[in-house]
Amino acid sequence: MEGGRDLDAQIELLLNVEKQMRLAGDVSGTRKSATDILQLCFDARDWKTLNDQIVLLSKRRGQLKQVVTALVQQAMPYIDETPDIETKIELIKTLNSVSAGKLYVEIERARLIKRLAKIKEEQGEIAEAAELMQEIAVETFGAMAKTEKIAFILDQVRLCLDRQDYVRAQILSRKISPRVFDADTSKEKRKPKEGESIVEEAPADIPSLLELKRIYYELMIRYYSHNDDYLEMCRCYKAIYGIPSVKEDQAQWVPVLRKISWYLVLSPHEPMQSSLLNSTLEDKNLSEIPHFRLLLKQLVTMEVINWAALWDMFKTEFDNEKNMLGGALSDKAANDLKQRVIEHNIIVVSKYYSRITLKRLAQLLCLSVQEAEKHMSDMVVSKALIAKIDRPMGIVSFQAAKDSNDILNSWATNLEKLLDLVEKSCHQIHKETMVHKAALKV
Repeated sequence: MEGGRDLDAQIELLLNVEKQMRLAGDVSGTRKSATDILQLCFDARDWKTLNDQIVLLSKRRGQLKQVVTALVQQAMPYIDETPDIETKIELIKTLNSVSAGKLYVEIERARLIKRLAKIKEEQGEIAEAAELMQEIAVETFGAMAKTEKIAFILDQVRLCLDRQDYVRAQILSRKISPRVFDADTSKEKRKPKEGESIVEEAPADIPSLLELKRIYYELMIRYYSHNDDYLEMCRCYKAIYGIPSVKEDQAQWVPVLRKISWYLVLSPHEPMQSSLLNSTLEDKNLSEIPHFRLLLKQLVTMEVINWAALWDMFKTEFDNEKNMLGGALSDKAANDLKQRVIEHNIIVVSKYYSRITLKRLAQLLCLSVQEAEKHMSDMVVSKALIAKIDRPMGIVSFQAAKDSNDILNSWATNLEKLLDLVEKSCHQIHKETMVHKAALKV
């Protein structure tokens, strides 16, 4: 009790000093007397008085913004010294209310919200933690370090994914441009010019830019996996594969390259998929996992793939993905793989045949006539294939109907090629004749 009275007396004394300094416009004096009050409360471990004094000092008439900044910064380390979780939350909320709406302590407020959200997350209140984090738009903070901004936004994205709010997760992820991870960190930091805001150093617990790059793409894989966007997932794994620390360690890049191969095979046939497929096949590292090289090679070879033989060969590898980085492939991945093989086979048939009976097509695809017709119709609708079916005759035509202009243009092109060949032949005959005449003269 005696200690409490003594503390109150010391605080009262310092409050009078603070008032005099504030009225006199002495910034350093006001700041010192205010921070000394907080230190007294902390030393006495009187958390209630500490919270009350923070609010009181910040709301005093004409209080200087430098003093409010000092108060918040002084009290931030005290959070770790609190005896229990209730006291910790109370102190964070006090500091949060003091810093709310004040641009000069916006970075401190963001860090406070992040800590509070982490506590809520540990307590299992994911939705509340996500809503707390969404209040803060760190991309507008000029003085915050780039890595700290990215880490904060990634936390926002992660919490949205945890609560399955995929729309908001996508909106938040677009605040980060993938180009930011390719910045050269080895360059010396430029000194800010006069009038420019000084960028603070990132806290020690913030990951490096390359670590953040990996976290970003792992979160994007989680986002794209909810609607099985295989091509985008493949591109994300490609980005992770390009990180130097991954590329230099075989134990890290092998599972990543396996995932790239699987998602390439699962992706629908389109120009981007074809480009990624060819660039992956050219990768020398693929020879370390020859099974997957063979799998990709089959997709670029214009030959019909036997689904049963392919599945027997790769079923073990497919099931083994659950023990690899990124976990098992989705539940419908096996069906999608079969679909891709059928599509590949239909494209191969369309290259070799201009017309074919539905019955023969079904035999080549190892499907029933109805299934073959359905798969081919789906490809025509998605514009992956040009085909027409004569159902009464049971004949499929892969030739596109040409209009009169196209036919005339093709004739004109053929005539031009013919005349060009005739001209070259005449030139060769004339040349041989001249050489022969010269030989006779000699």
